[in-house]
Amino acid sequence: MATRVILIRHGQSNFNTRRIIQGRCDQSVLTDLGRNQATQVAIALQGLAIDAFYCSPLQRARQTAETICQQLQPAPPLTTNELLREVDLPLWEGMAVSDVKAQFPEAYDQWKHRPHEFSMALASGTHFPVLSLREQAKAFWEEILSRHQGQTVALVGHNGINRCLLSTALGIGPDRYHCLLQSNCGISVLNFAGSLGDAVQLESMNLTAHLGALGGSAVPKPGGGDRGPQLLLVRHGETEWNRQGRFQGQIDVPLNETGHGQAAKVGNFLKDVAIDFAFSSPMARPKATAEAILAHHSGLELGLLDTLKEIGHGLWEGKYESEIEAEYPGLLKQWQTHPETVQMPEGENLQQVFDRAEQAWAAVLAQAGEGATLADRPLTGLVVAHDAVNKALLCQLTGLGPDSIWRFKQGNGGVTAICYPDGPDSLPVLQAMNITHHLSGTILDKTAAGAL
Repeated sequence: MATRVILIRHGQSNFNTRRIIQGRCDQSVLTDLGRNQATQVAIALQGLAIDAFYCSPLQRARQTAETICQQLQPAPPLTTNELLREVDLPLWEGMAVSDVKAQFPEAYDQWKHRPHEFSMALASGTHFPVLSLREQAKAFWEEILSRHQGQTVALVGHNGINRCLLSTALGIGPDRYHCLLQSNCGISVLNFAGSLGDAVQLESMNLTAHLGALGGSAVPKPGGGDRGPQLLLVRHGETEWNRQGRFQGQIDVPLNETGHGQAAKVGNFLKDVAIDFAFSSPMARPKATAEAILAHHSGLELGLLDTLKEIGHGLWEGKYESEIEAEYPGLLKQWQTHPETVQMPEGENLQQVFDRAEQAWAAVLAQAGEGATLADRPLTGLVVAHDAVNKALLCQLTGLGPDSIWRFKQGNGGVTAICYPDGPDSLPVLQAMNITHHLSGTILDKTAAGAL
């Protein structure tokens, strides 16, 4: 049985509103909005059996956790844990971001663009904030996962520590520290098969739909600059073969009734997002999903990219797992544990999928760049594809390889948001991943757990 961990960032603080660097400074407290956000998290968690609840000892996190736990029935035990403290930035804490930029321009640039190299010279020696925080995150995982095997654990941390918890669990490098957005009271869900280093799945990341009017938009807004595009990556709605657990691959299976309903719900969820251009795999299931979304965005032409097609499963296509195991003993287990080593019989391997997914994304970014030049503003694009292709893109966007493809979940009709706040040539920021709240009204992905 998997261990489920629900990560929550604290609610809005008075330092957040004033753009003051908090770090481990404990003068920052929740605003009224921050307390209301925490209440909405409590509502979102109702009905989940939470076995343990942890929080940082800093006021803003502790206040958030206490507000949540007081409203949960039954109330889980709440424990403060020093390993959930925020990143330690002693020379900057309490300073406005604008003042840090002005007084420490080179150091701030390194902090933003080379966080794995960023250091502070202290009387005690050279301090590497991000590298130190990652070791702290690993220590937390080692402590908590051994204590709560097979249970559900919730925690309230901070922007930095939550990023490091996510990245160390998934194997994402320290150079990508700023690439995982964590909004106030955003929720992320991780599923661990065992200890740190064993199989892990990011079910969803930085969900904010539960905040309703407090969230401000369908998908979380990026911080920092606004010089680059935003891309909305969607997996197609359900097919009957998803429901049955049959491998689809490049067989053109259409949406079933549930899938059409999911596509309509995605369209309604994104109807107020200003979409400037759209691409889809040419296969029936993503194309129908994309058309349902674009029904709310008149005048947009849907571009079709063959490079977005689902993985070619070859002779596996149309078969159930039991049939594959009977015909290819051991290969299915190899696919589930070491997918990067599998060549599909008369089909593709993951490297081929990664290569063409990279080509597709480059074409999407090129369109975003050309359109932005004409419009003189950053654009928002829609991309609708498949499970394996979307996972391949997420691996590439976070610096991971084909061996990591199972670390990301993509539910039918799930929405993922990626932005390039410093321009399309910069590192991307994953704003939110696998949003399915619009389908089920919960923070958990309830979509079909069928084959690819």
